[in-house]
Amino acid sequence: MLCRVIVGLKENVRDVVGEKVARKIKSELGMDVRGVRIVNVFTLEGLEQEQVDLALERAALHDPVLHEASLAPLARDFDWILEVGFRPGVTDNEGRTAKETLGVVLGLSKEALETVKVYTSKQYLVTADMDEDGIRHVAKDLLANELIQRYEYKSSAVWADEPGFEAKAARVTGQASDEVAIIPLSTMSDDELMDFSRANTLALSLRELHDIRAYYADPAVRAEREAMSLAADPTDAEIEVLAQTWSEHCKHKIFSARINYENRETGKTSEFSSLYKTFIQGSTKQIRERNAATREGGDYCLSVFKDNAGVISFSDKINVCVKMETHNSPSALDPYGGALTGIVGVNRDPMGTGIGANLLCNTDVFCFASPFHEGELPPRLLHPRRVFEGVREGVEHGGNKSGIPTVNGSIVFDERYLGKPLVYCGTIGTMPVEVAGRPSHEKCAMPGDCIVMSGGRIGADGIHGATFSSEELHEGSPATAVQIGDPITQRKMYDFLMRARDLGLYNAITDNGAGGLSSSVGEMAEDSGGFEMDLAKAPLKYDGLRPWEILISEAQERMTMAVPPEKLDRFMALSAEMDVESTVLGSFNESGKYLVKYNDKIVTCLDMEFLHNGVPQMSLDAVWERPAIKDEPVPEPADQGGVLKAMLGRLNICSKEYVVRQYDHEVQGRSAVKPMVGVKADGPSDAGVVRPELDSDQGLVISHGICPQFSDLDTYWMMANAIDEGIRNAVAVGADVSYMAGCDNFCWCDPVQSESTPDGHYKLAQLVRANQALAHYCLGFGVPCVSGKDSMKNDYKGGGQKISIPPTVLFSVIGVIPDVNKCLTSDFKREGDRIYMLGLTRPEFGGSEIGAELGFSSSRVPQVDLISAKKRYETMFAATQAGLVNAAHDCSDGGFAVALAEMCVGGRLGADVDLAKLPVNGDLNVTGKLYAESASRLLVSVPEDKAEAFEAAFAGQTFACVGTVSDSGKLAVANGGAPVLEEGVEALATAFKETLNW
Repeated sequence: MLCRVIVGLKENVRDVVGEKVARKIKSELGMDVRGVRIVNVFTLEGLEQEQVDLALERAALHDPVLHEASLAPLARDFDWILEVGFRPGVTDNEGRTAKETLGVVLGLSKEALETVKVYTSKQYLVTADMDEDGIRHVAKDLLANELIQRYEYKSSAVWADEPGFEAKAARVTGQASDEVAIIPLSTMSDDELMDFSRANTLALSLRELHDIRAYYADPAVRAEREAMSLAADPTDAEIEVLAQTWSEHCKHKIFSARINYENRETGKTSEFSSLYKTFIQGSTKQIRERNAATREGGDYCLSVFKDNAGVISFSDKINVCVKMETHNSPSALDPYGGALTGIVGVNRDPMGTGIGANLLCNTDVFCFASPFHEGELPPRLLHPRRVFEGVREGVEHGGNKSGIPTVNGSIVFDERYLGKPLVYCGTIGTMPVEVAGRPSHEKCAMPGDCIVMSGGRIGADGIHGATFSSEELHEGSPATAVQIGDPITQRKMYDFLMRARDLGLYNAITDNGAGGLSSSVGEMAEDSGGFEMDLAKAPLKYDGLRPWEILISEAQERMTMAVPPEKLDRFMALSAEMDVESTVLGSFNESGKYLVKYNDKIVTCLDMEFLHNGVPQMSLDAVWERPAIKDEPVPEPADQGGVLKAMLGRLNICSKEYVVRQYDHEVQGRSAVKPMVGVKADGPSDAGVVRPELDSDQGLVISHGICPQFSDLDTYWMMANAIDEGIRNAVAVGADVSYMAGCDNFCWCDPVQSESTPDGHYKLAQLVRANQALAHYCLGFGVPCVSGKDSMKNDYKGGGQKISIPPTVLFSVIGVIPDVNKCLTSDFKREGDRIYMLGLTRPEFGGSEIGAELGFSSSRVPQVDLISAKKRYETMFAATQAGLVNAAHDCSDGGFAVALAEMCVGGRLGADVDLAKLPVNGDLNVTGKLYAESASRLLVSVPEDKAEAFEAAFAGQTFACVGTVSDSGKLAVANGGAPVLEEGVEALATAFKETLNW
């Protein structure tokens, strides 16, 4: 039986969600709407009529105080009715929860509940003067994502004659099949091979396909397969596993490539066997060796580049781990679902690090095109405002519902993120130094251990996620690559696994991220030497999945454990007690084989060595030629006060409070420095600080640097500035530069020369230069990278155009603060404090916000003076510990004037400053002094009675007292006595906050 239960608010109850939708239609689509009301629909399958009636009687699906529920349509008083529901195979979290509720209310057994299905949809009752094109516009461009949702609509006139919509079950039809197809690689031509790869979203190159074909042609492999009654050619599952394991997303083939680099500026050529091993891994190794030999306390890195997250030592009791991930491609197709799985997915990385970490906090950085974008969008692309709101909401739901605070983040805007937004999600975790008598950061799957999957079930969502993310976005990108997260299921699984960890019930753990079981089990089996697994035992969300789909599905909320047989019963009992589904799928062994079955049928039989180490190394060319950029004079507008307010309102500078307020940063009660600071809690914070141990004042700082605007000039200095900014932000709140760790996340446009990327040699040279800078500045600052990730195909192609992101690196920093009571914030604290500029201001305007605001170009990108910067940061830490500083703020986007205005806004205090006192090097006019974005500078306020000691601490370095904090309520700037601007602090606050105050 299939029936629909309709649930709507009673007429006297205000529909605030409907009102919000009406506002979004007006603001985002520019359409006049008088009102919207929302009705929820539950389509039930597998219940008898008496059970449905009982569910209604017992209010299983509604609140009888607020709602009315009926089997008949409730829609009334509207012009158009629009119903939006999920497509078959898409995760329906609300439907799953409703099903569980029905099971409790109706007293259904576990077996009986298996036959029940619940599918949800929403009806929007729209009151507006619009035609059919108008309601279709609302559906397609705001309320329904056609990749994962279906929609229907009717006018009130049609509804009067035909009330209701047809009851539909959004399920995958057909029974689960053990069918295993054979792929005739041996007989395919090169063209057929590439067509096959493209048609199946394999992202395999012709050379890789040739190597795979050669593996199957090997006489030893053929003989072994014949003995197992396997075809000589690969199965569909084997091809899919190889494609997933060898994908750019998983194997980082460009970072591992042999690169011939020609620098036409210097005339020198170089060859690198691997950017990752040479620059990232290499620099960290040197820093660790140096720290072990010379640093008091030695090397604090415990686990780097070999697990789901990097681990450092924090105290005698706990270690800290950090991981940043990107979810760019899924977020381009479905911003909400992509971002939601981005945040809950990266939460699982610390959970799967070592023997498992407790989740401490989140940090998120987004890169979007302007939400005020105008003009026609290329095919398949969503409006940036919709992407912005969807990503914001997805990360909000993922973090808040999981009970994990979001303590730091930022948003960057550039029109080139129209093709693909960048969605960086990060999680920091803690783990006891020892768990069940063993170091917490170590794990190993042993031969004989059971393969156990815990958490959510497997579905079609996320199929080809890894390979889809390894190629450019295009009009035919598959909807099945998008996953839908469920933070509630994940939270239950997390609570269970932390208890199992503390009881020592498993030997190893990892998450089912990219590649699902294929990846998690395949990687863990590298410890033991092989495994055997039966997919017929895997729990599915619905029927209809083929073995290869079960194997590579990236459906969310799942972890894989290696459980010793003698502990299996206790593990499974605890899982059942905590209402988490766990299933034994097989066992690890020493066979050297990747052996997967479906009941008695062999699905895959691959050599572990070939699977993990057989991918051929790419050989690429990189050629650097500096772009020619015109140098134009810096204008000197008459109304500098007006320019300052305009600068404060620019998208890359303005307040992000609208987003920050929707993320919970107080849950767990550990925050010491919050995302917004000052007397009205609306000033920007440079970094977040939390107390991992509530019985200790030792703190952990979380900060980052991101400067894609400099990539158009030179990615070497882009990378240098990102590292410097991340470290400087941490120093600004009180961190010690000698006790920090970095996490590098590269997002690049396609750097491989091809017909669709004719400038690939230049883009690859940009990547080389960024890596050279990373090694140089990490070594110089002594900050090791402990984890990282790259996303190399951030391009869109469709509608006759290609859109590539600017090369972007997010450099995240975690650092240790001895005492959170000595932390600094960016707001001015009291009248009379002296204002100091630490560092030198130079005429560097390339990629600057003032250049974009006033419309002039410059080739001079900010450069980082490593030696003076490190000395400044070391001295700043000592001054902070000595209590010499009241406030500190880094100078970055918008330079000195913007940093000064933000400090005034935070403290709601004025300031009197003189530009003539600013330490400068080079020819700078008033505009230049106000807005140059020279690196490594800090603006600080110092109590008058501590100024002498502060100046003594910085003796011999570049710094100057440029003014004082006032109680005038105005920011007054002069230049050698000549007035430059005078603006009220409240007016500056308004300018700072109004851009995104929608």
